[in-house]
Amino acid sequence: MHTGQIMFYLLSALVLVSGLLSVISRKIFRSAIFLLFSLTGIAGIYFQMQYEFLAAVQIIVYVGGIVVLIIFSIFLTQQTGSVLPAAAFNRKLFAVLASALGFGFMIFQLNNHVFTSSGKNSPGPEVAEIGRQMLNVNESGYALPLK
Repeated sequence: MHTGQIMFYLLSALVLVSGLLSVISRKIFRSAIFLLFSLTGIAGIYFQMQYEFLAAVQIIVYVGGIVVLIIFSIFLTQQTGSVLPAAAFNRKLFAVLASALGFGFMIFQLNNHVFTSSGKNSPGPEVAEIGRQMLNVNESGYALPLK
C-alpha cells in the first residue's frame, strides 16, 4: 500500500464514522459537529482526486455555510445541552428497512449498468476546463439552457 491508498482509507473512515455518529448521536450539537467532520472528509477526498475546485466549493458551501447555519439554528431554537428523546422501535425498524432497500437498489443499479466516460466532452479537474464546458453552447455545453 502506498500513501495515497492509506490517505483514502483514512478519509473514507472519517466520512463513514462521523456520518454514522452524526445520525446516531442523541445530542443535536454533537450531530452538527460530526456532520462538519463528514463534509470536511469529503472535501479531503476531492483534494486527493485533484478536484481542487469541487473541494473548495465543498468547503465554502457546505462546511462554511450549511453547517454554520445549522449550528446557529440549533442555538436559536433548542437547548444545546439537552438530550434528544430516543426514537420509537417502529421508526428505527422503518429506517433500517428503508436504508437496506436503498442500499440494495444502489447495488442493483451499479451491477446492471455500465458507466463509461463521455470522452473529450467531459470536463477535467481543471477550473479552466470546467469554465469552458459551462460556457459552451454546443450540445455538450451548459450555457444554452440558461439563455
